[in-house]
Amino acid sequence: CMSDFSNEIRAYALKNAIVYGKVDAGKILPKLFQHGLDKKDIGKVMPEITKAVSEISALSPEKRIQEFEKFKDYIKEREEKEKTLPELPNVKGMVITRLPPEPSKYLHIGHAISFVLNYIYAKRYNGRCLLRFEDANPEKVSQEYVDAILDDIKNYLDIKFDDLRFVSDDLPLLYDYAEKLIKKEKAYMCFCSREIMQDFRHKGKECECRKNKEDKNLKEWKNFLKGDYMKGEAILRIKGDMQSKNHVMRDSVIFRAVAEKHFRHGAKYKVWPMYDFYNPIEDSLMGVPHVLRSNEFEQRVELQDYIKEALGLKKQTIIQYGRFNVIDATTKGREIRELIESGELIGWDDPRLVTLRALKRRGIKKEVIYALVNEVGLSKYAVNLDFNMIAAISRKLLDKSTERYYFVKAPKKLSLSSGIKIKEVKIKIHPDKEEYRVVKVGKDIFISQEDFNNFKGKEVRLMNLFNVRLGEKSEILNSDNMKVQKIQWVSSGFKAKILMDDGKFIEGLVEDGIKRLKNSEIVQLERFGFVKLDKKEKEEYEFWFTHK
Repeated sequence: CMSDFSNEIRAYALKNAIVYGKVDAGKILPKLFQHGLDKKDIGKVMPEITKAVSEISALSPEKRIQEFEKFKDYIKEREEKEKTLPELPNVKGMVITRLPPEPSKYLHIGHAISFVLNYIYAKRYNGRCLLRFEDANPEKVSQEYVDAILDDIKNYLDIKFDDLRFVSDDLPLLYDYAEKLIKKEKAYMCFCSREIMQDFRHKGKECECRKNKEDKNLKEWKNFLKGDYMKGEAILRIKGDMQSKNHVMRDSVIFRAVAEKHFRHGAKYKVWPMYDFYNPIEDSLMGVPHVLRSNEFEQRVELQDYIKEALGLKKQTIIQYGRFNVIDATTKGREIRELIESGELIGWDDPRLVTLRALKRRGIKKEVIYALVNEVGLSKYAVNLDFNMIAAISRKLLDKSTERYYFVKAPKKLSLSSGIKIKEVKIKIHPDKEEYRVVKVGKDIFISQEDFNNFKGKEVRLMNLFNVRLGEKSEILNSDNMKVQKIQWVSSGFKAKILMDDGKFIEGLVEDGIKRLKNSEIVQLERFGFVKLDKKEKEEYEFWFTHK
């Protein structure tokens, strides 16, 4: 019987009228499917919907609200299912994932998503997550970055990895693997200039060095390791296919000479492996069955599998997802270093950056990054990340429980035509909490210059206080009109500076209830945004802007 839906129809029609000021039949019908309406019965419920729309349209706003109280329990709010990552394919035995940072810069949001993705999967299957520092480029890597990455991983992302290793510690073993390739005549020493090598690779042409036999290559390899050749004078190349359409297969370089000292090993090693050589070997040595990485490495899979086959190493299930492109932010380590050195950025935690240092200092919690990972998942397409995506998730998280306070930017003292009789007001610290803060009211009241300019001559409500008509002499009104603009105010307060997301400070006054705040706590400044207390000096508070 179609009258079964009459209460639901009335409930949704009333809600529609209250929220939008009018009733739209088209918005009511879809809701009924949540209550079991069959598509074939649409024609039967439409007259009832039309009747409800007509009746409710004729009601006054007050009457609609009264009526809704009787029917509100018939509303079924569709629960948002929390997004989660899909299951891994080919799970046989223990799931082991790896985090492979190169310690050549501070981590940014793109690294974090990749690391958290790997960590979530390891934990989901009660497996292991291993941390591997790919420190095979002495020209770029340093202890500073190792320490920073460890701090980000452990103390911000809260990743509890099961083992830690450095590629540089495996150099003797990697040399042995290189020697195996030479003995199998799958690698050779090359003395061509960089320009000739690039030209020949482009043309698919073999160089003379490729024809050298195993004994000559082995002898030159030993000389190479001793440091007989300077940077650029010699390299070790893998013998691939110079005609391959995949240029990575055209005899890529697998070892090169580097003169710089290494932060762990000093001048002990003169010859260092390239990424395509050590990466597949390390994955195999660590027993990693699943490699989750972005598809920017797609062309390299063929070469890495070729190296594994040549050395008799196990292959992994490679799961590729779209690259995370961070837009509207600098992520290149070299560029950031230059901007810091020039004084344009204050450091790796500058609020204009999306490094984990910057996000943490601004007040982006680790839970936001975990939620973001579940949101973007294993998308096959490139994901363009910007701060708005981070802020949207963070806002939902913070809004539920963050305490609220008043702040006025560029304060203007109100000149009131009569004295203030109220000495203090009690205001909830959050709409959903029972706790109150006591806000003192002195003889002076300040509002922001911007609000004064925008609402001069108009009646406004000083939030939780009283209504005022703004002017050169502002008049306290005996009015409870709540339909006017509500603005925040400060009477007894402290100086406050807020470092904004453009790297500039704005100044103002913050209410004295802020005294209860601990360092690094995040609060919402009403009508302004979320901020994190960075430091307090004497009677001045310094905040970092989190987001709107």
